[in-house]
Amino acid sequence: VLTRIKADRELRHVPVILLSALDEMDSVVRCILMGAEDYLAKPFNAVLLRARIGACLEKSRLRRQEAAYLEALETERRKSESLLLNVLPAPIADRLKRGETTIVDSLPEVTVMFADLVGFTALASRVASVDVVRLLDEVFSAFDELAAAQGLEKIKTIGDAYMVVGGLPTPRADHAEAVAEAAVGMMAYVEQHPGDYPVPLRLRIGINTGPVIAGVIGRHKFNYDIWGDTVNTASRMESHGLPGRIQVG
Repeated sequence: VLTRIKADRELRHVPVILLSALDEMDSVVRCILMGAEDYLAKPFNAVLLRARIGACLEKSRLRRQEAAYLEALETERRKSESLLLNVLPAPIADRLKRGETTIVDSLPEVTVMFADLVGFTALASRVASVDVVRLLDEVFSAFDELAAAQGLEKIKTIGDAYMVVGGLPTPRADHAEAVAEAAVGMMAYVEQHPGDYPVPLRLRIGINTGPVIAGVIGRHKFNYDIWGDTVNTASRMESHGLPGRIQVG
């Protein structure tokens, strides 16, 4: 009976006290190892039995509290993990969790892309603020999906500009092609979803390939960012480009 109770998913946590005429130590040890909470030999003392039952119920209550506490901790850990992965690339988050306090990488070749919504400033001055935020959220969420489909790393948004990189934190040979595919997809998305706005939206994209330095800065609000001439040139490719066009360094 004890074996079947402890094998049952719904019953295994029910505390069991065994009463038996068998009082050999081997019997007691065997039952305790099988999961019994306690063991009393017959004839038993009723007062002692009630005390043992009370103690078993209290231990069971404490175990339930502990299980609920551990479950809550695990839920919070998963939430923290999810938030961390929304801020940092998974390999970088893993390095932080392993105890690295300073994360700096020199990458010999990545591809950086800046995408800017042309005319957005003029549009923002003519529509309600809630519509401005809704528009940005819609467009950048679509960009997030296009970047994720190509395995790219979104670095940040800067106002109405979107920055993404291919080839980091894990190097890959096809980083330039992946960024180009995402750029074409982003351009097509904006052209196919102009929206009913007083100022037409168009996209301007700049891309450049080269070495960068990447790392995590901050302690309370982590920020994974990249620096170097490659980044500056990619930004210039965008700012000096033409609306509706992708300019490549």
